[in-house]
Formats: sequence, structure tokens, C-alpha cells
Amino acid sequence: MTGGPGSHGPVADEIRRRLQAALSPTLLEVQDDSHLHAGHAGAREGGHYTVRLRSARFTGLGRVARHRLVYDSLGSLQALGVHALALDTRTPEEA
Repeated sequence: MTGGPGSHGPVADEIRRRLQAALSPTLLEVQDDSHLHAGHAGAREGGHYTVRLRSARFTGLGRVARHRLVYDSLGSLQALGVHALALDTRTPEEA
């Protein structure tokens, strides 16, 4: 598991913790892209994050079902301080 640029901070750490616990990923990268959205109206409502996730839990699931599983694992994005979440969800074999 790796981080990457902009991958540290309390919100990124909490996203990482929740996804690790729920999906046992083989790869998990959480990047804070909030600085790219400075001045955007939604930036006041929370941060912008990109998540790359590889998990066997995605086997047999389509893109929408995978995203739903991630959102269910995270709980309330607003409570986490997340305005936007970009997801790249694949099985380990698809990587």
C-alpha cells in the first residue's frame, strides 16, 4: 500500500483507515486533490480526493456496484469533510 503526493492529512488518513478495514485492499492510494480546486464553490463544502483501490471484493461486480461498496464503506462523505471523490476500483487481476 502506498500514498503519493497529497496523501497525508486527517481526512485522507480516515478514508484510508475505513477502506482498509472494510475491503482489505492489495493497493490503496488516497490523494488529496483539494489544492487543484481552490476557488471552486464546492471547495468550501469539503475536500476533493482521488482513491485508487484494488480489492478481491470487487470480483464479479460492475463499476457502479464497486463504487457503491466503497461509498458504503466510507459512510457519510459530508461528515468526513469530502465534497468530491474520484474512484479507480479494480480487482487485483485487473491491475
